[in-house]
Amino acid sequence: MDITRARTAAVTDLGGWQPAEVDSAVWRLRVSMDDGTGTLARIAIRLADLGCNILGVSVLPIPGGVLDEIVVRPQPGLTKQDLAEAIQAEGCVCGGITDAEVRELVDTATATLGAATAAIAERDRVHDAVRDVLTADLVTTVPAAEANPGRTEGGHRVVFDLDGATALVARRRWTPFVQLELTRASALIALIGAARANPGAPAAVVCDDGAAVVLREGVPGDADAVVALHTRCSKTTLFQRYHSGTPTVPRRWLHRLLTPARGLSVLAVCGREVVALGQLLGPPNRPSAEVSLLVEDSWQRNGLGTALLARLAELAVLRGHGELKAVCLPGEEGVPRTAARAGLAAARAEGDRNLVEIALPARLPVPGA
Repeated sequence: MDITRARTAAVTDLGGWQPAEVDSAVWRLRVSMDDGTGTLARIAIRLADLGCNILGVSVLPIPGGVLDEIVVRPQPGLTKQDLAEAIQAEGCVCGGITDAEVRELVDTATATLGAATAAIAERDRVHDAVRDVLTADLVTTVPAAEANPGRTEGGHRVVFDLDGATALVARRRWTPFVQLELTRASALIALIGAARANPGAPAAVVCDDGAAVVLREGVPGDADAVVALHTRCSKTTLFQRYHSGTPTVPRRWLHRLLTPARGLSVLAVCGREVVALGQLLGPPNRPSAEVSLLVEDSWQRNGLGTALLARLAELAVLRGHGELKAVCLPGEEGVPRTAARAGLAAARAEGDRNLVEIALPARLPVPGA
């Protein structure tokens, strides 16, 4: 998979100056300076002397000083090289100048939230969000094995891991990335993944036979549908879930099944029927949580259990867990097989052969990236 998002704005790399042929309406420049009193004021005065109207200023802390990003409307006839030389005459370093647009002039928090909103709503816009937040020239998705994070190209290239299997590679010619920007982009990627795993947001899945099912959080109003699910399940299926000979679920269990005190439930709903029920039990930010599945007999071996376990795994990562545990008696291999189909590593616990341990990724994947 190789998906790319690129900026089309003209770029000036100050490593080898190329004066602009055509004046830009708005320029974005980055100036490295010490954090002394009056330094920014001197730069502002020099810009005014050159006829530049300052439209916006952002300050990025860097080791040994600050990096100011300044957006200006230059006076006609002024070149980027003249501007850089004037800044350097004030004892500062102009790290790059690129063309910009007035519509980009929003504060960083607003820009980041706007990019996150768009990426959450449209799954193929993660590239656009990262590109906008970093003002990058190019953002590409590559297999993680090909990302080569050690190749930084002098700070002009950075890699973000998405899910262990894929990565985003961002490049920017006009100025190197700084740590504050990279931290902001990492937080954006994590936010997008967390928002997409919100249990309150239903997720549609398609089973192997083409049937469409919705996965959503269970609520008390689902009690009757959950009772009906249990009455349609065979004794074998109920025993594998509860490890007892109960023929159906007692009413007193329903509240704990749908809204557990330290966890959550996810239902698979087709039409008005609940056809599967999954539970995730355990306080947030603990190393492990318990997971359980109940899939109606006629829906088994159709990919539904796999989708339900994958959803519970996403939610477990979001809640800060690193491992899932499931009670699985000797001879029962349904949970390990389901975990393997969901791309999760499962194994019997060393000290308890009735317990299956399922390892989770360190972070949420970002679907659609």
